[in-house]
Amino acid sequence: MSFEPTAEFWSGKRVLVTGHTGFKGAWLTCLLHELGADVCGYSLAPETSPSAFDAMEIAEICEHHIGDIRDLAKMKEVFQAFEPEVVLHLAAQPLVRLSYDIPLETFDVNVIGTANVLEACRGLKSLSAAVMITTDKCYENREWDWSYRETDPLGGKDPYSASKACSEIVTSAYRDSFFPTKRFDEHGVVIASARAGNVFGGGDWAKDRLIPDCIRAFTAGEEVELRMPHAVRPWQHVADALTGYLTLARACVERGVEFARGWNFGPPAEQLLTTEELVRLTAEAWGEDASYRCNPPADAPPEAGLLLLDSGLAARSLKWRPQLSMEAGIGQTVAWHKAHADNADAATLRALATSATLSPRQTTLKAA
Repeated sequence: MSFEPTAEFWSGKRVLVTGHTGFKGAWLTCLLHELGADVCGYSLAPETSPSAFDAMEIAEICEHHIGDIRDLAKMKEVFQAFEPEVVLHLAAQPLVRLSYDIPLETFDVNVIGTANVLEACRGLKSLSAAVMITTDKCYENREWDWSYRETDPLGGKDPYSASKACSEIVTSAYRDSFFPTKRFDEHGVVIASARAGNVFGGGDWAKDRLIPDCIRAFTAGEEVELRMPHAVRPWQHVADALTGYLTLARACVERGVEFARGWNFGPPAEQLLTTEELVRLTAEAWGEDASYRCNPPADAPPEAGLLLLDSGLAARSLKWRPQLSMEAGIGQTVAWHKAHADNADAATLRALATSATLSPRQTTLKAA
């Protein structure tokens, strides 16, 4: 059975997205709108300027609320007024290096914020499923050559990774305490979590992220400095991660408690690249004398050098597989940013996002 994102399923669904002003959240809201969903977003204002949210005018295609996930009272008001059928929780402090500067805020947002979202979900009679988005970095990283599976221990050596491991534990505790699978007939809600790799795509301008750093440097005619050229990450285009989230959410709604657990959504092994290899691809796609050099700083805070994800469970049970090659994903990212630099309008930028993710078959409603 296929759970791929289609208008047949999502059209008319009431979907609440936290973090819709962020890079992934803006893309996700755009995709849901294209699929015909009725979307409500709850988030802080965009962290960067420019941003995908502003460039694609996401506020015009959803019910837009500015708010902090640490403000439980306000968030409850929005949840209860909107009456979502599906909640997708993306709001977070998402940066490893920043977490060294603001560790307490990172834990507050990523752990207490997650608990607040789950608390806001309690008592919603409209709710069928909630998917809590975390990260590949929630695993205890031993820097070994094997890919991490959903059954591997959680952990984290930096504040960000540890906070995401904690948020997974919070999700599990809320599921077992308030949405137990054995009592599904009583509450009717499935709680799952999704762990993707290092995503990239058009509209990401975050600080200390590899592809945004490349785009900024290449646009300015400057050389990119690589701090960890030999690091291996599960790089993937944002479209593949988001189709994973939507596939999981649909499975939770249609099939119920068998999907109430954590899920990995990472790239295939043959697409694993070092930082330098990915930057080389980006420079080649950009052209115009784009260049880089390796310059690892001696005083940089520690980051994992090797991290791999095993997405076999999603492939077997959800029939989910990445669709974009690294070359295609980088090409799409460069095309989006060059269109933005050429003052493309919001509709054009949204179309670039949706065409990279959804086929015409997926976005077309079948005749009654």
